[in-house]
Amino acid sequence: MRLGLTMGDPAGIGPEVLLKALQSPAVRALGDLIVLGDAAVLRRTAESLHLECPYPVTPIATPIEELARGIAIWDFANASDVPPGEASREGGEASLQYVNRAIDLALTGKIDAIVTGPINKQALLMSGANWPGHTELLAQRTRTKHPVMMLAGERLRVALVTTHAALKKVPALLTTDGVLATIRVTDRSLKELFGIERPRLAVCGLNPHASDGGRFGTEEAKIIEPAIRKAQAAGIEATGPHPADVIFHQAAAGRYDAVVAMYHDQGLIPLKLLHFEDAVNVTLGLPIIRTSVDHGTAYDIVGRGVASAGSMIAALRLAAQLAQRRGKK
Repeated sequence: MRLGLTMGDPAGIGPEVLLKALQSPAVRALGDLIVLGDAAVLRRTAESLHLECPYPVTPIATPIEELARGIAIWDFANASDVPPGEASREGGEASLQYVNRAIDLALTGKIDAIVTGPINKQALLMSGANWPGHTELLAQRTRTKHPVMMLAGERLRVALVTTHAALKKVPALLTTDGVLATIRVTDRSLKELFGIERPRLAVCGLNPHASDGGRFGTEEAKIIEPAIRKAQAAGIEATGPHPADVIFHQAAAGRYDAVVAMYHDQGLIPLKLLHFEDAVNVTLGLPIIRTSVDHGTAYDIVGRGVASAGSMIAALRLAAQLAQRRGKK
């Protein structure tokens, strides 16, 4: 198995958590690991934090077939001057280059999965990019109509109908077709990638108490309930709309295999409460496998050596598991 690991924003904690993850024998045993990033940044990070970085370095122009087996750094040599701990145009451009090359490799079957380090939305904007994050870039590059952002841990999985949007815009972004598409992609992915034969999905309402019969809003009756009925008619085991303040406790207790949340913080606050250091971001619905850390660039702790590699290790393990399962289909 061959996994492509992108370094993330060179100014963030991506280099640190990547190097810390590579220290693990269990991670090194997953297969051939190709690090796409700047070798100078990785070595500088390793030296300052007293981490090992003995991996062979190959210029990015070298064909992938000529890279060393095991762990190898494919060196873009494009980020040595990026100032650590702050957003910059150069950092945004560099992080995009790593991801785009990884997508190229995955689409041509030269790697089995992509594991991405954290990127910064402000740096992306400074670089002129049109995407707010990985999910939107992956969707465009793979021509995926409806990608779904899922955060997954051992006790809880959460799929999002809307992702990075201002809270006041969420009601207008919700449509029956959009909710239904998220339910369908989540159901199919849990079957095909996670090996769950009949996924049990809990769908959140938007408003407090799922609107309490219309007292606090109409989105449940007009948008979410019709989507659930259509999903049920298609044989999907989806229920709701459920009050969000109750359903996550039930899902974490094992009653459901995933929760479909209407917006970012509705789903990710309970998820990160349970899995702050070991959750994995998985993009569902793509023709390729992509996992990622569930955290950002954390500029405020860069260089201090305190960043946890738990999410990166979990992302690597899950990517290998999903790739193996897909390979058996």
